[in-house]
Amino acid sequence: MKFIHTGDIHWGMAPDSDKPWSRERARDIRETFAAIIGKARELSVDFLFIAGDLFHRQPLLKDLKEVNYLFSTIPDVRVVLIAGNHDRVRKNSAVLSFTWASNVTFLADEEFSSVYFEELHTEVTGFSYWSAEIAEARLNDISAPDDGLIHILLGHGGDVKHVPVDREALLRAGFSYVALGHIHKPEISQSLRLAWCGSPEPLDKTETGRHGIIYGEISETSLRVTNLEFIPMAKIQYIPLMVNVTPGTTNTELFLRMSQEIEKRGTEHIYRFRIRGMRDPDISFDLESLMMRYRIADILDESEPQYDFSALFAEHPSDMIGFYIQALQKPDMSPVEKKALYYGIHALLLTTDERS
Repeated sequence: MKFIHTGDIHWGMAPDSDKPWSRERARDIRETFAAIIGKARELSVDFLFIAGDLFHRQPLLKDLKEVNYLFSTIPDVRVVLIAGNHDRVRKNSAVLSFTWASNVTFLADEEFSSVYFEELHTEVTGFSYWSAEIAEARLNDISAPDDGLIHILLGHGGDVKHVPVDREALLRAGFSYVALGHIHKPEISQSLRLAWCGSPEPLDKTETGRHGIIYGEISETSLRVTNLEFIPMAKIQYIPLMVNVTPGTTNTELFLRMSQEIEKRGTEHIYRFRIRGMRDPDISFDLESLMMRYRIADILDESEPQYDFSALFAEHPSDMIGFYIQALQKPDMSPVEKKALYYGIHALLLTTDERS
């Protein structure tokens, strides 16, 4: 039996809503999901498991129709899905009266329910969210019967407020495979019997690394996973980079270095920069034009001006600059205390220059 395990699609979401590329990211989510459908066809899988949060919020009828059309294009693939905390079921949900394509099974109940596929000797068990949070560790208390069938557990959770998961308990539960969603970073257990698929597209700047889907194969004889692999699908990555500066680094040099790093890795990706090191006190890095040219989520300037406080104090032992250094400088200063010292000295030196 062959399957694709995905989830946390978040159809309808527009990541980075305050950025000019937000609409493109919303389109990426839809196109990547369509590509997953294409991959299911290409690999001739028997099942497509969707472990919750197919939609970013309560789906409208038009959303259901769009997704259902895609499902209808793979009629030989059995699609089984549950609702997660984002697309949780409500009493007035359009999904409750929606007619899915004949190859789709939606396990809509808030209690465990199962669907049996006789031709593949496979039973899939799961439940949908009907509330935003479920603190009960519900997945840890269920077990699969020893009846010679392939048993799949479909779940959504993994943190304190959303169905806490005991990995060891789930591995002892007797399921051939546990397909989990909610955690956006992919994770595959060493036993190959449990995995979080992660989100196919990264959804914010903290979701670095590769994103995609999981492809697996289960032996109908041993009822065990014989192959489980991660397949990258995302159109972009969020890439964190650190740039070190020295007192000799100019604004133009830093602009060119950061541009080169982006061009080398790909301008389609989204970047987060940290600037560290000591800089010339007279230089303030202005990188607004860089942010206008490339997809940059943020630039954190953590560089520090290289003041010689001993020389400054010797030069200003009895004026405001000397008093300020004496009052604030101390060993093991916090970042906030350092900034207060640097900004204060910078302002006082500017005032001194203006007076002279």
